[in-house]
Amino acid sequence: MRPHAPAGPGSDRLRVAVVGVGYLGRFHALIYARMPEVALVGLVDADPQRAQAVAAEAGCAVYDSLADLASQVDAVSVVVPTTAHLQAAEPFLRRGCAVLIEKPIAATQAEGAAIVALARDHGALLQIGHVERFNAGVMALAQRITVPRYIEAQRMGGFTERATDVDVVSDLMIHDIDIILALMGSEITAISAVGAAVLTPHVDIANARLEFANGAVANVVASRVSDKQTRRIRVFQSGGYLSLDFIGQTIDHAWLREVPGAARPEIARERLQVDAVKPLDEELAAFVASARTGHPPLVDGAIGLKALEVALEVRARIGC
Repeated sequence: MRPHAPAGPGSDRLRVAVVGVGYLGRFHALIYARMPEVALVGLVDADPQRAQAVAAEAGCAVYDSLADLASQVDAVSVVVPTTAHLQAAEPFLRRGCAVLIEKPIAATQAEGAAIVALARDHGALLQIGHVERFNAGVMALAQRITVPRYIEAQRMGGFTERATDVDVVSDLMIHDIDIILALMGSEITAISAVGAAVLTPHVDIANARLEFANGAVANVVASRVSDKQTRRIRVFQSGGYLSLDFIGQTIDHAWLREVPGAARPEIARERLQVDAVKPLDEELAAFVASARTGHPPLVDGAIGLKALEVALEVRARIGC
């Protein structure tokens, strides 16, 4: 992917846009607005009043046309409903702009593959917004993992009106699917899943079992109808165990320690406190750095598409 030119004569700032400034897109705009290396050029939103309000807050212009905005920028965040990802990203990809698309990459495998193909054919850098990859706890956990044999992930919380137009697999479980695929580093050979709709027409609670070619197994639970919030991932590997609490940003580590003269080793334990960061800030900073240098993003289009394909298979196994 080619690096992008600065914003204009005498400037070294990357020209950036945001498409879709609802709840999450607004944060994209505000974070870009305070980056010294970025010039937030403008935004587009289906709601004119919301567009004007966020533009005033972020100090940028409102555009009516995606094509007009694409001609003015080097990079863009696409933060629209998943079904509109391809339509919103296409004008930017065709111009070779760097594009960050919020997860999941698309609503269907065909649309996701089309997005990846557009980026490839037009030399556009493509990053998918799996923001949990930039969670400090996840990064610290990944550094301590060797060869995982069993992973258990739980992402559970109470009901909110956000994202009720999609099922819990696409909304929440896909975060852990992406993390697990990265940690395992092996191909999936079998998927089984079960789920149920509770408060919406879509599946609100789901469990999936993923089996890998290297013999490892992952069990993933996602719920948006639970009375307590739980965000945890446990990793079992030869000679040790690690458990990340996303909320508390702690890692519990247990491992075998030899005891001189003892018949068997003892289990040693420690709790590590991770220095928390703001994952969205880290994600957008990484995107800007990739757009400026051409360095491949942590979660590129192919990785995002693979996570989507697994999520779609989980949904198919549930029957939703």
